[in-house]
Order: sequence, then structure tokens, then C-alpha cells
Amino acid sequence: MVDIFKKLLPEVVKKEKIIDKYDDVVIKLYPGETLPKYEIPVIKPSQEERDIISALKEIATRIITIQPYQIRDELQKRTVYAQKIKEIIDSTPELKIPKARKQFYIDAVVSEMVGYGIIDPLIHDDKLEEIMIIGEKRPVYVYHREHGMLLTNLSFLTNQEIVDLANKIAMRVGRRVDLANPILDARLPDGSRVNATIPPAAVGGATITIRKFRKDPFTIVDLIENKTINFEVGAFIWTLADGLGAFPANILITGGIGSGKTTLLNVLASFIRDRERIITIEDTAELNLPLEHWVRLEARPPGLEGEGEITLEMLTKNAIRMRPDRIVVGEVRGAEAFSLFTAMNTGQQGSLGTIHSNSAEETITRVTSPPMNVPLEMFSALDFIVVIQRISDPKKGMVRRVDQIAEVPANFREKRRLNLIYKRDPFKDRLKKKGRPEFFSVLEDFTGITSKKLDLILKKRENFLKDLVKKKTREMPSFKEALRKHILKEFD
Repeated sequence: MVDIFKKLLPEVVKKEKIIDKYDDVVIKLYPGETLPKYEIPVIKPSQEERDIISALKEIATRIITIQPYQIRDELQKRTVYAQKIKEIIDSTPELKIPKARKQFYIDAVVSEMVGYGIIDPLIHDDKLEEIMIIGEKRPVYVYHREHGMLLTNLSFLTNQEIVDLANKIAMRVGRRVDLANPILDARLPDGSRVNATIPPAAVGGATITIRKFRKDPFTIVDLIENKTINFEVGAFIWTLADGLGAFPANILITGGIGSGKTTLLNVLASFIRDRERIITIEDTAELNLPLEHWVRLEARPPGLEGEGEITLEMLTKNAIRMRPDRIVVGEVRGAEAFSLFTAMNTGQQGSLGTIHSNSAEETITRVTSPPMNVPLEMFSALDFIVVIQRISDPKKGMVRRVDQIAEVPANFREKRRLNLIYKRDPFKDRLKKKGRPEFFSVLEDFTGITSKKLDLILKKRENFLKDLVKKKTREMPSFKEALRKHILKEFD
């Protein structure tokens, strides 16, 4: 027992230790420290250099008529601005910029005008999940996909610098951050989600939190390799999501903050057949679906005059009128839940969504209570609740695991009991099968296959996933191509 508690304690080293190194990044653990440090080269301009950068920005603001948001491609945007800054430097000899320092000034001005200043390198590091600015003269924190929470060697000298960055982000999405609107929830062009707070909402000073999303989205191969699920469960949730092309299940994914709900939702959506029309509804667009016929709807807060709000409920009601094959709600939180369950109860199969809760039973309580207020008689239209959790493992560190898969039976209103299909054994760190879902009988009726044939298909799917993992076929395009080929011969 003592050994287990020792493993839970942070590592403390007696001499400097390099944990990881890639590109310009070095992650080190220093003596006496319990949190590793994420370090990148930081160039601190002198006051004279800062004056030149400010002068270049002022000239560029007057001369460059195109706004950053008008160019969606990030690389093209930077290339256009870099060329304009170069032209300004070449045509302004009075700035006395040495030829050897020209690129330095181009990079610095581009970073501030179309980038994100000192955190620009962090935005472009795909290994980071979260960037957290917590105040002036305090280190910026990051959450690394492989190494967890880290300090960085970056910090903002003044609170105003953080406020300026928050306003720059807000302006790019047609919003503002001020005393009357001290909270910003927005999306960067690359899909990353930004939350910013300033006083009076943030008592200790301005903060910015950026949740980054992978450019290369996870597939089910990644979930299996990371032991979030096993091969058997992979084949099972695949079958729920695609319904063998005939009758997909309605599924809610639930878990705590940062547990991997959106990632799992993306993975389930990757099994949707190409012939289907998918409508996604999100508060802030986060989904990255590898689908052909995909319509994205995004909520919008009130404008500067307090008008023009578009709520999730409005979007969900509208989606029902758009002839969807699937409705996917990024995060079910309020009155949109009633609209979603109404769609399910009128025959809308294959709906997917996420919700914050810690168990399948808690999900029922949340959905049937204010502000969602879904009546129990409508709840049975939901087929499955998949619970995913972020777990602190004594041996493996922070891991994400599917903890349970529960079925909502047809007689749920009378019995008020869920059918537990899979449950994680915390001691062996694996999912154990607890029963066979009633849903399979419905699937057999819709497809005309026998129970024995369905079991054979599940086994073939399990072997197919094993083959993908063995061949390391994890990139989405190659995964989707392999998936199409498998489905074509699945009933042979």
C-alpha cells in the first residue's frame, strides 16, 4: 500500500532531467520541482527593437487593407502579411533596419498582427491540449498530450498584455471583452476553443484558456492503443454507431471535464456511412468529423446590441426540419435536450451527443431535471449511455478510459433500471462484459440476420480492428478507406 501512495506522489529529482525534446521544445524537470517545465526559445526585444516593431505595426495597420479574418488559411495569411511587412521595411529606410535583422522584425510583426504574440509557438504545437494564462508575472501553464500539466518559461509582464490578447481574439470573431462583457467564449480559425475572463468576472486579473484540437483527429485505432477501450468494445460501439447500415443506436456520451467525450464522439461519428446526411449542433464548433454530407450549425451569443442570439434549442428545432439522417449535438446542456429527445421519439435514429455527468445513473437525473426537463416517458428513446472518465492511475499516470456502457431498455419507464452491458474492472484496468443488449434483437429484426450471424459480424469487426492496430492504420483517410472495403464484404 505504501508503494502505491509513493507512485501517486509527484517525481522529485536531485539533478536536472530532460523528459522530452522535439522541434524547439525541451521539457525538463528541475531539482526541487514537482512540475516539469516546457521550454522554448524566447527572444526578448530591447526597448529600441520594441519601438521599431510598434512603428512597423502602425504603418502596416494603415497600409494593409485586408483583415486577418478575411484569409481563412493560416499559412496563406502569414505569407501575405510577411510579404507586406517586407515591402514596408524595404520602402522605409529611415527605420534603419539592418539586412541581417529584417527577418526578425518580419516574424515579430506577423506574430503580433495575425498570430498570438508570445504564445504563438504554443498554438502551433499539436502535442498540447490546453494553454492556460492565469495572470500577469505568472508562468503560462500547458497541458501536454503525453506529459500532462506543465509550467512554461513564458509569462505576461502586465495584465494589460493579457487583456489586449483577449481583445485581439474577440475582434477576430466579431466580439469584444470589456467591463460590460467580461467573459469571452469563442473559437479560433483552427477550431481551438478560447475562454477569456477579465475583471470584474476575474478577481485576480485577466485569464485566457485555449483548448486545442488535433489537426490529425483520433481514430478508434488510437483509442485501442491508448487502452481507452479494447477490441471487443471497439467492435461493439462501431455496431451501435452504424447499426449495420440499417438501425443505428441513439447514444449519449457522458463524463467529466477533459475526459475525452468529444474525442469519443468524433470516433463514433467516423463509422457513419457516407450516404447519410449529418447535422451537427454545437455551442462552439469543436467536432472534426470525417464525413462527406455534413452540415455544421453553431450557436451565437447576443451581439453588441443584445440582439441576434442563436441558441442550441433553436438550432436543434431547425435541424429536425433539414431532413437529417443523423443529428449530433456537441454538448447537451439545456432546453435543446427536449428537442433532441423529441426527434428520437419521432423515429430519428442514430442521434449522438455528449453531456457532463459522472455515471449513467447521474445522466438520467441530469436529463430529466431542469433545465433539460426531458420526461421519463421520452427517455426510453435513448438506447445507450457511454461513460468515459479521466483517471489518475498509480502506475500509468493520467489515463482516459471508457468506464461503463449502459443500455436504456424499452421498459425503462416502469422498471427505472438500466442494463449494464460493459463495466470497467479498476484492478485489472479492463472492460468486462456484463450482458447482451436488447438492442441486438431489434437490430436482427431490421437486418434480417440471425443472432449467430450478428455474433460472427462482431467477431469479424474485432479481427478487422486488430489488423488495423497491427498495421498501424490510424490516420483518418486510410482508416476510412479500409473501413469502406471491409463493409462491402461484411455480409459475404
